[in-house]
Amino acid sequence: PKGTMAFTGKYEFEGDENYDPFVQKIGLSSDKVEMGRNCKIVTEVVQNGNDFTWTQHFPGGRTTTNTFTVGQEADMETMGGKKFKATVKMEDGKLVADFPNYRHTAEISGGKLVEISTSSGVVYKRTSKKIA
Repeated sequence: PKGTMAFTGKYEFEGDENYDPFVQKIGLSSDKVEMGRNCKIVTEVVQNGNDFTWTQHFPGGRTTTNTFTVGQEADMETMGGKKFKATVKMEDGKLVADFPNYRHTAEISGGKLVEISTSSGVVYKRTSKKIA
């Protein structure tokens, strides 16, 4: 069922596809590439209507948090730590954001968080299972 609180929860990295070609395409530095490979990232999402707090917890204690409201421009941070402005939209129950060099979508599908990033035809898919 599509509720307004559909995204709220804690999700642990389960698997991904096309990681290497994608991070090469977006120019991620090699140390960050190694750090992110099969990284057990825990994504914590708090959704309150159109307001979201999206936190990624990396092994070793580093976290990245993006706070945004659907349809309004917000200050965001990329996987590589670059700051930028983006407006997150909701399309067919998916969150869609245009990052500086890729388009990112996130949806809840079958109880899992499925994130897809596309850059110049390379599609990176990351799946996380709900743990809380």
